[in-house]
Amino acid sequence: MAELQLAEQSQLRKAFRGVPTFLAVMTLLVLVAVAVFSPAIARFDPKFIDPFARLMPVGSEHWFGTDGYGRDLFSRVVYGSRISLSIGFIAAAMAICTGLTLGVLAGYFRRLDGLIMSVMDGIMAIPGILLAIALVALSGASLVTVLVAVTIPEVPRVTRLARSIMLSVRSEPYVEVAETLGTRAFTIMYRHMIPNAIPALIVQGTYIFATAMLTEAALSFLGAGIPPEVASWGNIMADGRAYFMLRPGLILFPGVFLSLAVLSINILGDILRDGLDPKMARKI
Repeated sequence: MAELQLAEQSQLRKAFRGVPTFLAVMTLLVLVAVAVFSPAIARFDPKFIDPFARLMPVGSEHWFGTDGYGRDLFSRVVYGSRISLSIGFIAAAMAICTGLTLGVLAGYFRRLDGLIMSVMDGIMAIPGILLAIALVALSGASLVTVLVAVTIPEVPRVTRLARSIMLSVRSEPYVEVAETLGTRAFTIMYRHMIPNAIPALIVQGTYIFATAMLTEAALSFLGAGIPPEVASWGNIMADGRAYFMLRPGLILFPGVFLSLAVLSINILGDILRDGLDPKMARKI
């Protein structure tokens, strides 16, 4: 057991080496720093409207120019990183927590398995973007509604992953011994079963992080996302589509930030997958 743990740690360290890994981690850290320190980085109030500064080009005063309302684009992109990254992180955390709970219950209690998985299959039968649009249309555009809308389509995938891991761990000898000794079901799930699912769920969480950001951008671009006055990368691109031929930077700049964030998170997910996969670790 100790040798396997050392092999997994060695594989994880090996997976985090290389130029692509370094660039991905540094890019993600820079974007997180921009989101945290956005009040100090932004040069203007992202909501300040100046009718006399509409659609100004890139310059020394407005680094990214201004949008159709005269708002400073650089400040809006900087503040938009807060909303976009927060939505991705919170949606991933909510999907992992909910899916893990349902997956553990479905994998351990056979009576709940059929009911839970039937509900999950029903949710998966609906395209995620259509489900999100329907929820936003019914509840109204708000940050909470968008978070719920981008989280629900991801829960069935996490649930199925957690359930498959629970079913494989459920038949392990140490779980059967714990049940024979009269250990409570909650203790068995918490101490012996859930830790086996954590590595795979961490990897899945990185992909949900990136997918949630893209879904929010798509909803905002379609006009079904968070309120237009709130700066997010999706909202900024939605506002700039009417002026794309005149000022392509209105979509280009937030699109580059969104692409860098998604690419970095996906690379990090691939690295974690290679480092946390037990089959990869045993090959060392």
